[in-house]
Amino acid sequence: MITISELASDKIKEMLEQEETPDLFLRIGVKEGGCSGFSYGMGFDDEQHEGDQAMEMSGLKVVVDQDSIKYLNGLVIDYKESAMGGGFTIDNPNASATCGCGSSFRTATDAGKPAPEGEC
Repeated sequence: MITISELASDKIKEMLEQEETPDLFLRIGVKEGGCSGFSYGMGFDDEQHEGDQAMEMSGLKVVVDQDSIKYLNGLVIDYKESAMGGGFTIDNPNASATCGCGSSFRTATDAGKPAPEGEC
């Protein structure tokens, strides 16, 4: 189960309204790479694939690919405003280590494949 805060949900809906492609949904995933071994992916898509898991939350359609779901169970996505602007934050209870950029992690049982030195 993934949780998206009300503020993050509102921001995503606002971004979706600016897109010109109908039937877009939010796709969340994980791929190997990043400083710690895995990186998050979050973006809009209009094509669902076999094995994807779709869920509805706060009026948003959210899709996660079959391989990523095991890394994202319990994930919380929020949106924070600051003096430097705003951005999405991710809290992943499955992550045993994260990097300074906040977009890369590894779990206690899977280290993924870290990116080359200096890349995040």
